[in-house]
Amino acid sequence: MKVTIGQINTTNGDFEGNLRKILKAIKKAKEDNADLVVFPEVCTHGYTSQDWFQDGDIIENALEPLKRIIPETKGITAIVGTIRPNENKNGKKLFNSAAVLHDGKLLGFADKELLPEYDVFDDPRYFEPGPKKRVFQIVSDSKSFNLGVVVCEDFWNDKTFWKERLYEIDPTDELIRQGADLIVSINASPFNKGKIKLRCDMVSHRARLQKKPIVFVNLVGGNDGIIFDGTSLVANKEGHIIFQAPTFEEFIGTIEIESEKPYVCYNTDDELETIRRALVLGIRDYAWKNGFKRAVIGLSGGIDSALVATLACEALGPENVLCVMMPSPFSSKESITDAEKLVKNLGCEARIEPITDAFEVLLKQLKLEKPTRGGENLAAENMQSRLRGVILMAISNAENRLLLSTGNKSELAVGYCTLYGDTNGGLAVIGDVLKTEVWQIAKHINEYAGREIIPNEIIQKRPSAELAPNQFDQDSLPPYELMDPILKLYFENKLSPQEIIAQGHNPKLVYEILNKVESPANEFKRRQLPPTIIISKNAIGIGRRRPITHKYKRMENPKFP
Repeated sequence: MKVTIGQINTTNGDFEGNLRKILKAIKKAKEDNADLVVFPEVCTHGYTSQDWFQDGDIIENALEPLKRIIPETKGITAIVGTIRPNENKNGKKLFNSAAVLHDGKLLGFADKELLPEYDVFDDPRYFEPGPKKRVFQIVSDSKSFNLGVVVCEDFWNDKTFWKERLYEIDPTDELIRQGADLIVSINASPFNKGKIKLRCDMVSHRARLQKKPIVFVNLVGGNDGIIFDGTSLVANKEGHIIFQAPTFEEFIGTIEIESEKPYVCYNTDDELETIRRALVLGIRDYAWKNGFKRAVIGLSGGIDSALVATLACEALGPENVLCVMMPSPFSSKESITDAEKLVKNLGCEARIEPITDAFEVLLKQLKLEKPTRGGENLAAENMQSRLRGVILMAISNAENRLLLSTGNKSELAVGYCTLYGDTNGGLAVIGDVLKTEVWQIAKHINEYAGREIIPNEIIQKRPSAELAPNQFDQDSLPPYELMDPILKLYFENKLSPQEIIAQGHNPKLVYEILNKVESPANEFKRRQLPPTIIISKNAIGIGRRRPITHKYKRMENPKFP
């Protein structure tokens, strides 16, 4: 059997654009004499359309894109991710469905049964759980096979693979019991660290256990902060991965399931390169899909802005990136020279817009004292960051440039950032990247390129906000080497303070850091951040939900009433 993978990059609400990609892939599949062409979850409308799925016009016209696809399936079978109205007066108004199309006709729908409601997922808000699945019998050119189709989460609940499961039922198992010869899973599975390897293992395990070939097609592209990596998979009945589509790229190609040889699955040793590519895709798609061709970045001479500038140049082209240096009275000469060296290496445009004069005027007007050491006068320190934010936003407005925010996850987690200053921007590029990871990625970029792109002087420099004389991050924060492992366990693994301490971390430091993270003032700041590119589970961003107003406090021996 020949299967065409339609790993396409969709845009929410771009019905014409999404349709063009679907129809182009169907045409390619026919040219390749494929038996089957498969597309990702909700590719007609865009899986991350959120509350558009509650709009009356969307619900009423849910099947319109499908009507234009059906006639194009003459001579082939197509699995298309879409939505369809729920005709029952009770329940949510839509089903999240896979339309099964064959030879110019709609055979039926496989509706999603298991609706995820964790991290970035919110399916129960929009969709009604589908009825039990059925196997589709496909007959063409004297070939006949039983096709089992599932939508994303319906494939992710194998009791023999997962130690803990969220649901009792396994829709994929049910299709196998009904005699499915081939399992097709259509997905919108977001990228995060370790996810690609997990999918490979999961698909391989089920194919080997059930002795059934599996076609696993995943969405690709950036949608706000959520990144879909693609990396679609095909496994044969022995459980060997015989095909893996490219990561972070659109792919339309045809695979012969019976004749392909086993393939070496994704190499997880190159995680830094994977993160780098995810961030580049996130910048590119967010800019292009929102009508921006150019970007602007505040370049401080520090590692965070250097990394963001480097990623932006790759995503948009150096000719479309403007780096603005905004020295204050406390900026070191090295900051300017290091920033200039980076700009030369990148080949992008640069501009210097000093803030000293404006800072002096406002100090006098507001009767504030100039800081003589860090933390002495936070209003004066933060005013410098906010002046920079004003300049960058003015350039963004005047020149139609997307302002890229440069704060890292470690700083944003503990509130070491200035609201309406360095948090300004249209996209938080490294808001889900810990400071220690920022250094690792910067070094990786130089190693991967075989030359110094980000100057070593920047990588080796002690982190400093340079908002007061001789100011360094570690004057206000624990060392990043101690703080980041705690933040990672808290955010990504959702461990409790006691569990984090049990892994060898200092109890006092654990409670100090977590109470900083969870303070109302810092949650207030994070609530106003730009969309954040997500590269990890349970990231700062759309999937994290905490109240601003609260009285919770982490304590070693909490007392409850």
